[in-house]
Amino acid sequence: MHNVEQFCSFIWNFYKQNGRTFAWRNVDNAYHVLVSEIMLQQTQTHRVIAKFEEFLLAFPTIESLAHATLRDVLAVWQGLGYYRRARYLHEIAKIVVEQFCNNIPQDPAILQMFPGIGANTAASICAFAFNMPTVFIETNIRTVFIHHFFSDKTAVTDKELLPLIQTTVDRDNPREWYYALMDYGVWLKSQHKNPSRKSAHYTQQTKFEGSDRQIRAAILKLITLRENIKKTDILTKIDKETPRVEKIIKRLENEHFITKNAHDVYTIV
Repeated sequence: MHNVEQFCSFIWNFYKQNGRTFAWRNVDNAYHVLVSEIMLQQTQTHRVIAKFEEFLLAFPTIESLAHATLRDVLAVWQGLGYYRRARYLHEIAKIVVEQFCNNIPQDPAILQMFPGIGANTAASICAFAFNMPTVFIETNIRTVFIHHFFSDKTAVTDKELLPLIQTTVDRDNPREWYYALMDYGVWLKSQHKNPSRKSAHYTQQTKFEGSDRQIRAAILKLITLRENIKKTDILTKIDKETPRVEKIIKRLENEHFITKNAHDVYTIV
């Protein structure tokens, strides 16, 4: 299918019959959109659903998140992984409260200056929170455009896709247009074996089990739950090679996630 009008009509028809519903969709609360967009980075939707609700119960407003401790934020974030996102979200909340009078800016250029927000996330926040016809790409959108316009090609770059995304975006209802693209992309992935492999940007995610990411998450969980914990206790609890665990502890310290006192007792910063 190469005709743009036909393509758009097809996507809208699919969405009318198969559109998904999530708590962060079609909401007027930009904070809710911000939380969902940060959570959905590198995490599948089904894992975000419950955590999104839990997070908003703990931090119902951007002010409450800004005034929380990092330890409180990490405690609620448990189970989502990629803990940098939790810290970024916490830092973003502080910036919005202190510099923007609690209002999330409606400008992708400003949002890109925030920690953990790149061009695509900035544009998606503006599309979903403010219904702005921004242009962005993510894995499901990429899948849709490769499948329909580059089916006979490999190593397709985002640079090739973005003009098509810009041409097809619904200027009157960009929010739902992007919902439709994403929902169709998810369906395509269920029908075809990993169509994203045709993208030049495709990388296979490394296994979590036994990885440094798993050890990192376990260390942060320990320190978050215990509040104060000796290094020797961490090494005892984390059943992995001591030098490897020590290296990850040091990395977390260098990233200012954790800090230790003179007695080798660690706490969340």
